[in-house]
Amino acid sequence: MIYFLRLVCLVFSLTFVAGVGITYAPAPALAQPNAVAVDYKAWEKTAARADEAISAGRASSMALDELRNEISNWRQQFLDAQSANSNAIATVQDQLKSLGPVPEDGNEAADIAAQREELNRRLSQLLAPVKTAELAHSRAEGLIRGIDQIIRDRQTQQLLEFGPSPLNPVHWPAGVKALFDTLTVLQDEFVGAWKNPVLRKEATGNAPKVLIWLLVGLVLVARGRRWSSRLVKRILKDETSCGRWIVAFIVSLGQLFLPYAGTYAMIEAVYASGMVGLRTDILLSALLPAAFIFLLARWLAQRIFPVYELRTPPLNLNAENRYSGRVYGALLGLVVATFFLLKRVSEVSGWSEAATNVVLFPVMVVAGLLLLRLANLLLLHSRARITEDQTEETFRDRIARLLSRALMVLAVVAPSLAAIGYFEAAKSLMLPSLLSLLLIAALLVLHRLVTEVYVLLTGNKEAAAESLIPVLAGFMLVLLSLPVFALLWGARVAQLTELWTRFTEGVYIGGTRISPAIFITLAIVFIIGYLVTRLVQGALKNSVLPKTKMDAGGRNAVVSGVGYLGIFLSALIAITSAGIDLSSLAIVAGALSVGIGFGLQNIVSNFVSGIILLIERPISEGDWIEVGGQHGYVRDISVRSTRIETFDRTDVIVPNADLISGTVTNYTRGNTVGRVIVPVGVAYGTDTRKVESILREVAEAHPMVLAHPAPNVVFVALGASSLDFEIRAILRDVNWVLNVHSDMNHEIVRRFAEEGIEIPFAQSDIWIRNPEALTGSKPAQPAPAAAPASQSTSEQKPFQDSDDGDSDADPDR
Repeated sequence: MIYFLRLVCLVFSLTFVAGVGITYAPAPALAQPNAVAVDYKAWEKTAARADEAISAGRASSMALDELRNEISNWRQQFLDAQSANSNAIATVQDQLKSLGPVPEDGNEAADIAAQREELNRRLSQLLAPVKTAELAHSRAEGLIRGIDQIIRDRQTQQLLEFGPSPLNPVHWPAGVKALFDTLTVLQDEFVGAWKNPVLRKEATGNAPKVLIWLLVGLVLVARGRRWSSRLVKRILKDETSCGRWIVAFIVSLGQLFLPYAGTYAMIEAVYASGMVGLRTDILLSALLPAAFIFLLARWLAQRIFPVYELRTPPLNLNAENRYSGRVYGALLGLVVATFFLLKRVSEVSGWSEAATNVVLFPVMVVAGLLLLRLANLLLLHSRARITEDQTEETFRDRIARLLSRALMVLAVVAPSLAAIGYFEAAKSLMLPSLLSLLLIAALLVLHRLVTEVYVLLTGNKEAAAESLIPVLAGFMLVLLSLPVFALLWGARVAQLTELWTRFTEGVYIGGTRISPAIFITLAIVFIIGYLVTRLVQGALKNSVLPKTKMDAGGRNAVVSGVGYLGIFLSALIAITSAGIDLSSLAIVAGALSVGIGFGLQNIVSNFVSGIILLIERPISEGDWIEVGGQHGYVRDISVRSTRIETFDRTDVIVPNADLISGTVTNYTRGNTVGRVIVPVGVAYGTDTRKVESILREVAEAHPMVLAHPAPNVVFVALGASSLDFEIRAILRDVNWVLNVHSDMNHEIVRRFAEEGIEIPFAQSDIWIRNPEALTGSKPAQPAPAAAPASQSTSEQKPFQDSDDGDSDADPDR
């Protein structure tokens, strides 16, 4: 089953990516749109109407929003019209450039002057509609800014408006009367419909249909959630693998959709009865989204505070606290649904502001109490993590702690503002905060789903939480949810559309428009070129170059050169494909090059040195070199530095400029032949010719020593304590010099022992001036004349004691 789920998830992911790539594939940057015919007379009428509405400032916000959308559509037409005739304009400009500037003396051939005049006239004709579109676009921008400013001022004024306090007993009867009147109206609609013979006959005829809808709805609402919960428990009972978790997650959606379908069925039963009046219809239309809000909040509470699945719960809480979280989450959803329903009823029924505040205030107080409870659960989660792990607080725990503090403040501030009389400000704080809390919970659940799908596809369960793909997926979920958060907190769709329009239009730099479509095109083309470069490098390195006679260093140089050339061409083709005119950025690039020349000259020097190393190849990868007192093997040559691995298995990063301008010893350049020198000392009195013969035999017997040239033994010096010899031999592989040195020393010790040749070591005679200090005896009377101190000698015995037999160091020395 796990393999089947992996296959399904993989196919779904590939289908989704392919669909997104096809749907959102950017149009070629160089494609020129057709000329756009704009009705400027109609635009003048719309612009005049907008000017009048802005000047008067009496139109409603809804009417201003509609007018703004109309102007936004005109603005898009003007933006498209600015690209009209672009190919023809570019052609005429190129022709003018080919003619060159007008001579300073004014003496220009008649035919050339005529051609220049005709081209200038044609260019003016082609630029005329573009300039007109630019002027109209600028006017549309100003009108949109004026409308947005009026709407923002109204929203600010409404937010700070001081209204009737719900704690004032004078307003309580108005609230009770509003509720009673609404219920009375609903009752009168039902009674009036029942008294109508036609409607009563229709309801009687539809009784079986009504009963079926009602029965189905009651069964789904009462039992649907329980059925789904039992199936989830059975799936997660034995094992909590990623495959089972995904299946349980899909099944758990029944806790949301089955009761919602039951609510829909009961509403359909009411409509099927034919007893629905105007107010009842409005109430039922608001009841369905309110029911969805409640069911969604309850389902999210089940996922955030799980009952059965405890492998990696979102919050570190015990069973009792998780149960409380589920209850608080469901009640919070009920509060939001009630708030939404009552607000809709108040708008339809025309409740007074005092009555609306009185009715909604208890709902707001209950919401504040529930927020306090949820904030305490978040604090318990943070404290439990710190107590168990005994480590520094993680980013996620810090966010949970900050969120808990914010919920506590909100739970106190919003009801307090409502009690004072700033009910609009309180609603603008409480309702968006509750909906944002639901959205945050949904993001956590979706991120957990993405993580489990990643584990299912890769099998990497241990490091899934810290892997790059789930982290990027979480970041993308948050990024995609930002518009939803903005809408919840009062942003208008027109404002988000305006931001998106600004984003897609881009900015102009040096006469070139830089937009997201250009960046997407540039990135796609560059990635394709980069992948092709890597494929060519791999083919050269593994298939083509090994069959040539080039050495390893030369092959690496060719592969690196192809890589640099391919990346450069990929960047150049990507910039050209994106439609970026580099000639317009020449002045900026020239200024930057001057700054780079002064500030980054070391980096440029290393870059040029890296290119020289790749072309000249004084060193290659795998060479044993010495630079700056460091011995090691060259492991990598890049454009800025070279990495050397020392014999201690540490990496030394050497700037390429040091390798070019400094002194470098390359022990393996061209070949691995090298020399070993083994110093040997023997005691005085040894037969030097015999020693020379033995050393030569030892050198010639080693398999790493070349026979031609033959090894040589040199009697180098008469030392202080020994006769000094050296073996000098050429090795077939200098990388084994230490091993050869050690082998020869072992063999020399063995042969000298067999031949009775002594290897000396440094010795000294020690004279003690006051030996009585060591034995504690009184010092002897000094002799009339002190004997001169003896000089140190070097003999073939460990110590030369003084005449009185003591042989220890002077403690006073």
